[in-house]
Amino acid sequence: MVRDKVQRMASKTSPSLGILTLEWGLSPGATPPPPRPGSIMNPATFNFPIISETVPGAWVDNVVPGDPSLEPAYVAAAQRLIARGAVAISSDCGFTIRHQAAVAASVTVPVAMSSLLLLPTLIRHLPPPAKIAVLTYDSRHCGEDLLGIDDPTERARIVIGGIEGGKVWQNEMMRPPQHTEIGDIETEVAACVARLRNAHPEIAAILFECTMFPPVAPAIRR
Repeated sequence: MVRDKVQRMASKTSPSLGILTLEWGLSPGATPPPPRPGSIMNPATFNFPIISETVPGAWVDNVVPGDPSLEPAYVAAAQRLIARGAVAISSDCGFTIRHQAAVAASVTVPVAMSSLLLLPTLIRHLPPPAKIAVLTYDSRHCGEDLLGIDDPTERARIVIGGIEGGKVWQNEMMRPPQHTEIGDIETEVAACVARLRNAHPEIAAILFECTMFPPVAPAIRR
């Protein structure tokens, strides 16, 4: 893809953060929209060079529910990032935590495919009965296997809410994904937070699973 070729030219072997990305479905010669402030793809987010590799065949509509056949493509893309100078690897979709073990085993650098990896640590930072809200793109597919929590007492302190069925969800499920206004993301995430807080006033922390959500974090904090 054009984005990958440009970034290969910009940093062939310099130390960088490698990002495994979903398909964008761009036409030949087209360029992706500029990454929003706070986005994982925005160079200013980490104050460290980033490079990316698109994972062939990885679309929102098959990554979110889980497609085991994509794992070799994720591993191969991660190895391409290493060859280009990646000193750590992440991804642009929290649901790729399903491929965490395989990617980590295939490279010799730190791998953090999803913010969900933080959940077991974060729950231990809060005193009971405080709860953590996990905000996800699609709560129907954010199951127990993705949370990394075995203790039933700790699991009871985790609540999950998603934006499935809304405008943002519909835009991203298309091939190619449709442009989503930042205001729409903020509206739907804020509504999800409000629903969860009404049902669970014990919520003391919020964890974003979806990489579309960090750009609206300042508004949600307020």
